[in-house]
Amino acid sequence: MQQGTPVAIAGAGIAGLTAALSFARKGIPSEIFERTGALKEAGAGLQLSPNATRILTRLGLLDALEEIWSEPETINLVDGRSLRTIAAVPAGAFARNRWNAPYGVLHRASLQNVLLDAVTANPLCRLHLGQPIESPGSIAGIIGKEPRFTVGADGVWSDLRQHVQGAGKASFSGNVAWRLTFSEADAPAVFDATKVMAFLGNGCHLVVYPLPQQHLFNLVAITGGADPSKTWDRTLPAAEVKHRLLSAFSGWHPQITGLLQAAEEPTIWPLWAVGDGAWTKGEDLVLIGDAAHAMMPFAAQGAAMAIEDAFELAAFVANGKTLSAFADHRKTRIARVRARGAFNRFAYHARGPVRLGRDLVLSLRRPESLAADFDWLYGYEPKD
Repeated sequence: MQQGTPVAIAGAGIAGLTAALSFARKGIPSEIFERTGALKEAGAGLQLSPNATRILTRLGLLDALEEIWSEPETINLVDGRSLRTIAAVPAGAFARNRWNAPYGVLHRASLQNVLLDAVTANPLCRLHLGQPIESPGSIAGIIGKEPRFTVGADGVWSDLRQHVQGAGKASFSGNVAWRLTFSEADAPAVFDATKVMAFLGNGCHLVVYPLPQQHLFNLVAITGGADPSKTWDRTLPAAEVKHRLLSAFSGWHPQITGLLQAAEEPTIWPLWAVGDGAWTKGEDLVLIGDAAHAMMPFAAQGAAMAIEDAFELAAFVANGKTLSAFADHRKTRIARVRARGAFNRFAYHARGPVRLGRDLVLSLRRPESLAADFDWLYGYEPKD
């Protein structure tokens, strides 16, 4: 049953669209405002771990997602110099059995399209394209009434965050992500379409996994670097790309450096993060996803945390809880995920004796034991 006044949502990315569907599931209407005239999800590949797919399943999206994603058999850590597998965490059928939800990889735009189709088909969701929301006070003039409250799902460079006193500050991390795709035919022999593979090295790493619909491999290389400006789609001339990438991955296996040598204008993402701070302005405004807590990608949980935020926010509101109670609840979870990302960053980019110790410890652990380390993350049961 519809519960009256709509919620306003600023941003029609993964966080905003998931929030709209989550509110609709509870009978709460929403008005979604997107500044761009057409939805275009930045980036290429996306990993959806079981804590995210559990929620997407409850939103009725699993069948649509299974048609367009791949479920890797394992998640492998690989030495970037020797191509030796250091450790492997089982996924595939194992993930469904252990965490009661799948682990899928797909193109970000594919997920956005599934969410958009569901929003468009839902009578409780109304999408306004080409309509930026820079202040909560401007919404009533657009929809003819004051919204129930406003959700800031407008990303790391959020306009609405400036209206939250004490909100965290966005800052450049000192790292950049180089995003490339390669056809299956052009991929080196070490790439495996049945696996997510994280290649580790001194001060940098890269992650590779298949995009089955496009017959591509997605590659994300994380290195140190200067901020290329607030944009998700900047490219550099081929000569500069080769210099910067090949310098970062000097000494890596020829299969990897040869691939990077052949790269043509990869997209560069500046890795910005939002520090700890307030997420709410009374009961009028709440931030979710990257607007509230953008984090480094070392735990591959940015999209998953946005999905969790959106789903649990709707649950808290439907159960009569305050926005501040939602924020307090989520901050504990976010802090633990941040800490895991910081640990992964240290481990992935380890040098010298630390790297040798890492490899030894991981090589001695059984795959099931490694999987158990993720029970708290992948097995998370959201409030509903």
